[in-house]
Amino acid sequence: MPSAYRFPLQLRFGDVDSYGHVNNVRFLQFLEDARVHWIREPLGVEAPDAHTMADLVTAENFTLVGRHEIEYLAPLHYRREPVSVDLWVTRIGGSSFDLGYAVRDADSEYAICSTSMVLVSRSTGRPVRLSPPLRAHLAAFAGPDVPFRRRPPLPVEAQA
Repeated sequence: MPSAYRFPLQLRFGDVDSYGHVNNVRFLQFLEDARVHWIREPLGVEAPDAHTMADLVTAENFTLVGRHEIEYLAPLHYRREPVSVDLWVTRIGGSSFDLGYAVRDADSEYAICSTSMVLVSRSTGRPVRLSPPLRAHLAAFAGPDVPFRRRPPLPVEAQA
C-alpha cells in the first residue's frame, strides 16, 4: 500500500508471555509507538510554520484515542529481525480520524488494527475541527478500511 507509513519494530524479549508469543497487550504499545513516530515525522509537503503533524495539531490541541480494535491473525514469536507496523488513514471526520494498521513481516500478517483519534482543545477539553492543512496531510496517507472478519450481529431475540 503506497500511502502507508511503515514503522520498523524491534521486538523485545520482555514482549513474550508464558505462552511463548508476544502478549496481546503489547500490540497496543506497538500501535502507539508507530503512531507517535508518524506524528513526529517531518512533513513531506510545504506547510508554513509546520514541520511535523504535531505542528499541524498545534500547541493548543492534542489528539486522544477514542477507540481501538485489534484482530489477531497469527502468533508473533520473539525474533531478532524486526517486524513492521504499517499505518494509514481510513477515515477523516470533522474533529476525528481513523487509522488502520497491519503488524507484519515479509511473509506473514500477525494483526490488523484500527484506532479512532479525536482532536481536542487543551483549554476546553472539547473536540475541535481538523484544520485544512491537517486534513490535507491526513489525506496523503489515505488507504482502505481495515478488513476485519466480523461476525454478523445476533438477532435481538437471541441476545436475551
